[in-house]
Amino acid sequence: MRNTIVEIIAETGRLPVAVETLADDADLYQAGLTSFASVQLMLAIEDRFGVEFPDRYLNRRSFASIDAIGQVVGELLAQREAA
Repeated sequence: MRNTIVEIIAETGRLPVAVETLADDADLYQAGLTSFASVQLMLAIEDRFGVEFPDRYLNRRSFASIDAIGQVVGELLAQREAA
């Protein structure tokens, strides 16, 4: 899952640095992620993983790092499997 998330960030995040050079807990907003790019990132993640972000995950914290995104996607996938 991590590699897919990194790939999606590289495609949609519009970061001025290579996402592969960032630590998993690095702040993506400090690395240059904008609010607009985070929306594009969310849409790409939803499409790639077949999930939908509920309102409670639509916040800066959910997209703060590769780790944060992975945790949210993991929770969404687990919820989908349980349904």
